[in-house]
Parts: sequence; C-alpha cells; structure tokens
Amino acid sequence: MSNYHIKHLEEYYQVYRKSVREPENFWEEIAEEHFMWQRKWDNVLSWDFSKPEVKWFEGAQLNITENCIDRHLSTRGDKTAILFEPNDPKEAAEHITYNQLHERVNQFANVLKDQGIKKGDRVCIYLPMIPELAISVLACARIGAIHSVVFAGFSATALSTRINDSDCKMVLTSDGSYRGAKTIDLKGIVDEALESCDGVKSVLVAKRINSDIQMKSGRDKWLQPLLENASKACEAEVMDAEDPLFILYTSGSTGKPKGMVHTSAGYMVHTAYTFKNVFQYRENDVYWCTADIGWITGHSYIVYGPLANGATTVMFEGVPSYPDFGRFWEIVEKHKINQFYTAPTAIRALAKEGLELIEKHDLSSLKVLGSVGEPINEEAWHWYNDNVGKKKSPIVDTWWQTETGGIMITPIPFVTPTKPTYATLPFIGIQPALMDENGKELKGNQVEGRLCIKFPWPSMARTIWGNHQRYKETYFSAYENKYFTGDGALRDEVGYYRITGRVDDVIIVSGHNLGTAPIEDAINEHPAVAESAIVGFPHDVKGNALYGYVILKDTGESRDHNNLRKEINQIITEHIGPIAKLDKIQFTSGLPKTRSGKIMRRILRKIAHKDTSNLGDTSTLLNPEVVQEIMDNVL
Repeated sequence: MSNYHIKHLEEYYQVYRKSVREPENFWEEIAEEHFMWQRKWDNVLSWDFSKPEVKWFEGAQLNITENCIDRHLSTRGDKTAILFEPNDPKEAAEHITYNQLHERVNQFANVLKDQGIKKGDRVCIYLPMIPELAISVLACARIGAIHSVVFAGFSATALSTRINDSDCKMVLTSDGSYRGAKTIDLKGIVDEALESCDGVKSVLVAKRINSDIQMKSGRDKWLQPLLENASKACEAEVMDAEDPLFILYTSGSTGKPKGMVHTSAGYMVHTAYTFKNVFQYRENDVYWCTADIGWITGHSYIVYGPLANGATTVMFEGVPSYPDFGRFWEIVEKHKINQFYTAPTAIRALAKEGLELIEKHDLSSLKVLGSVGEPINEEAWHWYNDNVGKKKSPIVDTWWQTETGGIMITPIPFVTPTKPTYATLPFIGIQPALMDENGKELKGNQVEGRLCIKFPWPSMARTIWGNHQRYKETYFSAYENKYFTGDGALRDEVGYYRITGRVDDVIIVSGHNLGTAPIEDAINEHPAVAESAIVGFPHDVKGNALYGYVILKDTGESRDHNNLRKEINQIITEHIGPIAKLDKIQFTSGLPKTRSGKIMRRILRKIAHKDTSNLGDTSTLLNPEVVQEIMDNVL
C-alpha cells in the first residue's frame, strides 16, 4: 500500500497512526517507492536527542538533483519545470523545461568545478529571484558543494557575517536586481561585504539590470560567457545520506545568526512528501509559492519539494504591489495557477486594497491556498477564503521553521476540515508535545504550553554550522529528550493546534524572524545612544512591527529627535537590512529593570501594545518610577 498521496480523513488517521507506531517502516516505504538511490540504506534511523544526533537512511547514497531532474527526463522532459515570471509584466515569462533545466544545471555545475569548487566547499549565493538562483542552488547540489543562500535584501554587514561564518570560497551574485520600480546594486553590496572576507577567492556575476559595475581583476568574472563555454553533461556527485546539502541562516535571539545545516536524504524525502500532500499536487498543476529562495520556504517549496515531484514551479521576481496591487491575481490568471502559497503579510497588504483588483481577474484555476511564515489572523483568513478562494479552495495554514526543513503542522486540503487561525493537525510522522513550565508534558486536549517535538523527522536540521554546542543549548536543553521549537501553542477540544507565537526574544515581522539582540546591538552603535530595548507591537499589515525604547547619552539629549530616528533606522539598515527598521522610536530616560539588571520586556511590550491595564507588580523593579514616564510618552 502506498501512503504517498492521502485522499480522505480516515486515511490520514490510519497513515498517521502507522507513521507514529512504526516510524522506521513507514519512512522506509516512502523512501523506497518514490526516489532514486545509488545505494540503499543499512539503517533507516538512529537518534539520540541528548547529544543531539540524528541520522536518517544511514549508508544510503544518492544525489538530490538526480531525483529533482534526471529521473523525470524520460517521462517529463518537455514539461515546464520552472516558470519564471519577471518583475516587469511587459517582459515575457520564461518556461524552463526539465530537459533545459538539466542542461543548464550541468553547465553551471561545470563552471563551478572549473573555478575550483569541489565537494564539501561552501558557496554563498546572493542573487535576486531570477532563474540563475534556482539553477545555481541545484548546480551546487549536483557536485556536492554546500550552498548558503543569503536573501538579497540583507546588508553588506549581514552578508559578510554569513560568508565568514561558513568560510565560503565563492560568491554568486548579479550586477543588480529589480524590485518593483527600483533597482538595487547587489554587486556594490557584495564588494563592500568582501572587504572583510578573506576566504572568498572568486565572484561570479550574472547580468540582470545591465548596470555599470566595478569588476575586481583576478576575483570577479561574468557568469554568462563561462556558461556558454561549459559542457551540458555533468555526472552527479554521489553523496552520502547525511552529507550536508545546504546551510541556511536564521536569526537567533542572541547576536550571531545560526547556520542551520540540512542534509541530503531525509530532507529530500520529507520536502517531497509534504509538498505532494499539503498542496494535493496533481500531474499538470501549476504551483506558485511567492516566497524568496533566500528563505527556507523557497528552498523547500520552490526548488526541492516541487522538482522532486516533477512539478511546474513558478519563480516570481517582483513584488505584490508593482505595477499595482493586482499583480498576484494577474499572474494567477495568466499562468492558471492551481496552488498559491504566500505569507499573511502579503494577504493583509492586499486586503487593504479594493476588491476590484481581484474581481477583474479570473481566479477559477485555484484549487488550494496556502499560508506560511507566521500564524494567519482570523480577519485575513476570512478575506483570503472569501475573495481569493471563493470559499471553494481550502487554506492550508502551515506551521514549520528553518530548523525543521519542511512543513510540520498543517491541514491537508480536502482531507482536514480547516479552522481559522489553527494550523490543525500534525503532518504524518510528526509527534508534537505541549510542555508546561516545569517540563511536564500536558496530555489531553484544551491545553496550552510550549511546543516541542518528541521524535525525529527526516528533514530536521542536524546541527548549527561550526557550533554543535549552540545547537544543543538552543533546541535540546529546555526539555529533556525533546526538540523545543521556541513557540507557544494551544491544543483545542478536537486536538487541533494553534500557534500562539514566539516565547523568546524573536519577533516575527512580515514573516521574517528578527532577533531583538542584533537590532539592539546595531542601535547601540549610534554615538548618541546609551541603551535600547526592542519589542513587537501589532501591525495590521506586517502582523508585528518593531517598537524601540531608546535612552540617549547626554550628548544626544539636545539633538533633533526626528533626525535621530532616521539615523537609528539607517544604522539598522546597514547592519541587518531594511526589513529590521523600527516603526516607532520612543526616547526615554530609563528602562524598567530588575535588581539583577534584566530589562522587563514584558512591561515594555504591554505599553507598546497600549495595554496597561495589568502591568503586574512593578514595585520590585530597580526603578519603578520610569514605567509611568514611559506610559506618559508612549507613541
């Protein structure tokens, strides 16, 4: 019996029970029936969360690109693999078939080899959403190089930190990128980043905006001529199941970003299996995830998951508001999109615009709608369901993380009855647990606690690059023998899960996880700033926005506050990127602190939320009088 495609609720429960009772047998069947292996595994799973150490399909050998490309050539060679929709709607879309993808990935792989890249080397990819981004990711995987994609909206400082952390030998970038009506000088950002990166030997530059850029002799080369001269044949490197496939950085609640390491076999099996079921993908469907490949959503559900299923996956270069807020719906109509996967932030932004932008487009091709990045609020859910899905396309509100590699809790469309704001049931094989503050598991329904996972799943990150101890402390030390997600959740009367938000100092803004510590570090570099604290507050488009409380040194007291606010946001943009800018900056003489010097963010959060009815006992604070001052001046 193949459990690869679940079609009704009874089957879900049946398959889920099997996946939990006999996980090794279950995943072995999925892996055996649906993928191409150079060598079968000796052992399906060995694990120990106390170390933590997890190995799936041990001893197996494979190359993920053979599963994403080569094995489809005989049956789907002329089918569109990647459908590229450019930023400017007047520019023609590009259909890349599986045959063409095969040739282009091989050419790119040969270029990498000619430039001295070999198995195990790290390659940093800093590219806009153009075909070269997906192709370069697959080319790295083809030859066993480890790709580290950095979202092309990050600053030079953020880029250099990531390049140095994983010791990348090469950077792939472009002359620039289009973003709506603007262009961004990506090559200039790379040049600035590389001033502090000694390990990078070469930079390959794709042409996109045809701008005039500086090329550093001996280091920088144009990509196109190298590709034209490269062979279209490239043997796929044989990889072990647990060889690293990629590193992807995620914001930590403390300082340095964490380079999550994902390996080949388990990641492939889980992303392919979740893609097939969560989107109920059928052979001739056209699937579109609006994310950027710079995030895990793009890795798993634009590149690897869809291609492993022989799907047609859309890559969109632009933004939802250009040339107007009807762009998404125009693309849905133009390419007859069947599955549409986007973020609540985008949904809320589009919901603020008039319905006529939707009504002038034919959205009847849509079968499944998805939501990712943060829990979707009820109002946005209903707007999406009523106006985009016309109440006939179920919404899959998916919960997962960079660390989990693939979707963990989600409805299965036409299988799981949906409920607004609930991610509903655990995906096949996923064993969640809710824990109380004393480390006890909360059994039964109608409980709320901290969300943990108590059994390994194939696509979980194996470590933090170069820092296994931090991996252990961050994810496996809070609760014995469990992976702690950092999120709170509740389980309702039927066992549905609702994610209630982060329990640490990470704030989700427009679906991006932003650690407060790195932003505060950046602000504190301003010469007039003595100290700062960041909290999130509700925002009707972004979900959350950032509120900064800033104490100035004597030198800053007399300065023009509006200018200071601009300078502070400029520093944040330089250190992290424009996504981390503060919406509100309140200057204050002090911050509420405990006697041990810890900032009471709980109080600051309530003030920013304009919810001061119950601030708790403030009398034990070192400086209780500052609370009133902050409340009086709240923005």
